Amino acid sequence: MTAANTLRWWPPVGILAMVALGLAVGHGSTPLDDWFIRAGGSHPALGELLWFTYPPVLQILLVAAVVIALYRRRWRVAAAVALTPLTGVLAERLLKWLFGREREGALSYPSGHVTVMVAVLGMVVLAVGVKAWLVSAAAVFALLGLLGQSFTYHYFTDTIGAAFLGTALVCVAYWAAKLDRCQPRCDLDHSGG
Repeated sequence: MTAANTLRWWPPVGILAMVALGLAVGHGSTPLDDWFIRAGGSHPALGELLWFTYPPVLQILLVAAVVIALYRRRWRVAAAVALTPLTGVLAERLLKWLFGREREGALSYPSGHVTVMVAVLGMVVLAVGVKAWLVSAAAVFALLGLLGQSFTYHYFTDTIGAAFLGTALVCVAYWAAKLDRCQPRCDLDHSGG
């Protein structure tokens, strides 16, 4: 399966997975969620992993990605980079209200911090260019941020649902940014001949 095909089929699969997980976990925690809560309580230093979802860190990365896209005169990429995290915020807020799952009195499913983090990291990769080292670094960064939220403010399953949502949004942004209007039936990377 090519990367272009994955970009096309992952958004509905990711959204369906997020909805299925949200319905499966309902309003309470799971044994896996409880393990993360206990681990975070026993090891408060794990809270330092929240740095990876700290809004100023993500804002700096997002501004850098927009600047890179603008510098390269990739206007559609710049628009996608700027709009995707905002779309993530709007989507997670609506979904939190729809699912109604709470942790410590606040709506929690899917995690907004993780949704935005995944969206921002995906936009950095889009703006800079898909390179193995950058994708690997973004994946490690995302995993650490996901764990930080799981050990502190969110259920682990909240963060997994957010990862499904965030990656679906990233794939839509990639598709939108690379859509070739001159040759609408052409493959995305023009390698098909």
